[in-house]
Amino acid sequence: MKGISILILAAGNSSRLGQSKQLVPIQGEPLLLKSVREAMGAHAESIVVVLGAQAEVHKKIIETLPVEIVTNPDWEKGMGSSLKVGLKNLVDHFSEMEAVLIMVCDQPFLTAGHLQNIISAFKKTNADIVTSFYNQTKGVPALFKSSLFPKLMQVSDSQGARKIIQTFKGSTTDVPFEKGEIDLDTPEDLIHLL
Repeated sequence: MKGISILILAAGNSSRLGQSKQLVPIQGEPLLLKSVREAMGAHAESIVVVLGAQAEVHKKIIETLPVEIVTNPDWEKGMGSSLKVGLKNLVDHFSEMEAVLIMVCDQPFLTAGHLQNIISAFKKTNADIVTSFYNQTKGVPALFKSSLFPKLMQVSDSQGARKIIQTFKGSTTDVPFEKGEIDLDTPEDLIHLL
């Protein structure tokens, strides 16, 4: 998919979960590895993974894969901080980029097929934003057209891309994501999943 990059935000320290969500085994492999493999299956032009907490441990899991790994030294400031570090890296290396697909690494039911559906919806509609729709909410994974990169670079450190999604509600296309609301934030989430 020329012109489309995927940005995986995986820098958090999973404080509410009490263990690294990146390392939680899903179908026999760490969630971070599964997330990167699904992203690879979407055939984007490039993939950047932003690490932060326990960066060295997490890096070992994915360092042999064809992805760019970027470490955010300020990961504690929040998801917006990691988003900006990752996007800056992409813009610096792929100035012709049409769009970026932003995803997180704690949605165990995310598939390459869903990511492909988002990219297809963008190709068909040329919408400014293509979001995943689950639980009556527009959320990530979400694709943003390059015209919105300056807005993404202005999000506050503590906020993610959701703020931009809410601001541009009228110019979004939604792709249903079954079980998209299931993420791993708390020990209860993990128990439900298992």
